[in-house]
Amino acid sequence: MTPKEIHLLLVEDNEGDIVLTQEALDEGKIKNTISVVRDGWEAIQYLEKKEGYEDAREPDLILLDINLPKMNGHKVLKHIKNHDGLKHIPVIMLTTSSDETDIIKSYKNHSNCYITKPVDINSFIEVISTIENFWISIVQLPPKTN
Repeated sequence: MTPKEIHLLLVEDNEGDIVLTQEALDEGKIKNTISVVRDGWEAIQYLEKKEGYEDAREPDLILLDINLPKMNGHKVLKHIKNHDGLKHIPVIMLTTSSDETDIIKSYKNHSNCYITKPVDINSFIEVISTIENFWISIVQLPPKTN
């Protein structure tokens, strides 16, 4: 079986979490590329290929934080899942919040998965590796629409 190349969109404003996520994915077994946007509004522009993102690649998977500047992750998720051209893209909520309200709201807005980020660096890297192993190696992702 030929390894597939996966394109991830990481929507995260914390520079430390961005670096850790990139490093964990770089160490993985799967060839991947990562695009990073640092706020909710930028995520929408990226996904809709507007305002400097006209040539952006459609991601195979989105890792979305809740606590974002300009537009929070719940609003971004709701926008994605209500948009005919985007709703097929799996979205993993990857956030520091373990608040039950955030979890319920995420699933009501059709998040594919909700993961609370561990504070410990090694545990965080392990979580990213687990995401890669499951969502990239095991799960059959939908085909690209563009």
